[in-house]
Amino acid sequence: MRSDAPVSVDRGRYPDAVTPWEQRAWREDALAWAERGLAAHGLRPTGPRKVRLRPWSVVVRLSVAGGDTVWFKANSPAGAFEAGLIEALARWVPRYVLRPLAVDAGRGWSLLPDGGTLFHDALDSVAPAAIDPRAWEEPLRQYAGVQRALVPYAEEIERLGVPGARTAALPATFDRLVGTNTALGSADRRALGELRPRFVGWCEELAGVGVADTLDHSDLHDGQLFAPEPGRYTFFDWGDAAVAHPFGSFLVPALAARDRFGPEVLPRLRDAYLEQWTGDGRTTAELRRALSLAWRLGAIGRACSWDRLFPGASGAAAGTGDAQSARWLLKLFTEPPL
Repeated sequence: MRSDAPVSVDRGRYPDAVTPWEQRAWREDALAWAERGLAAHGLRPTGPRKVRLRPWSVVVRLSVAGGDTVWFKANSPAGAFEAGLIEALARWVPRYVLRPLAVDAGRGWSLLPDGGTLFHDALDSVAPAAIDPRAWEEPLRQYAGVQRALVPYAEEIERLGVPGARTAALPATFDRLVGTNTALGSADRRALGELRPRFVGWCEELAGVGVADTLDHSDLHDGQLFAPEPGRYTFFDWGDAAVAHPFGSFLVPALAARDRFGPEVLPRLRDAYLEQWTGDGRTTAELRRALSLAWRLGAIGRACSWDRLFPGASGAAAGTGDAQSARWLLKLFTEPPL
């Protein structure tokens, strides 16, 4: 890959983030691997490279001859499973994910085609008065269908290295998160300890509904899916994923939709998501109750995701991770709006 190609680096809110991009040998190796991946598809890099550095990933936007864009991504070791996961998802649910151009599962590297228009951008391109508040309904139907299709692969997904956050194991995960978090004050830590018996009860009730654990994206906001054509959506950025109760996935998109459209959209979105889970003898009331429980418990998945930083993360980055994890743990006290 051209060594003289212009490079711009975006560090966002993490100017001191520790990533392997700072290591010249790693950087040259990664870019050479990406170039070989492009060549295998008859593609040639051209133009500037745009690098996005975060405490949990390195992403490089590569321009290729013909005007297309390809993305190289390197996850932190704790999120390195994403490369192998997206390769597997392209076999299991090909219509709903990006098909990688190259994958090095051992190093957590992937080379991905551009997915088209982000759902977020599609929403922003419409005049506010013309945006349909039902816009999230079809993406949620399709995403729930993906989750249901992946139920038989749950154990295989865990063997790929995707973290397990199964419903029955959530109390142990809760204990670990509370016990190791450095940002929790003594009063918050005590309150969480007092909450634990209720937390265990929620987990037991949710497990009793009988909906099997499967893949949970865990961070499905409107910047994590593409709208490549009308009525079709593709889901990406699986670095926060876990094998968990599927309904926990509803939390993040529901919050995104509530922020954009207001709380009145939530009942319709709930029912659109639950359509894929009907027909197994469970009543609508049981499914709605399960979703309410999972809304609250979904905070655990978000808290876990902030553990996935590159080794050596310190100072502001590490502190932000613990602070964000603590913020999500404290959301366990918030009553679900549904």
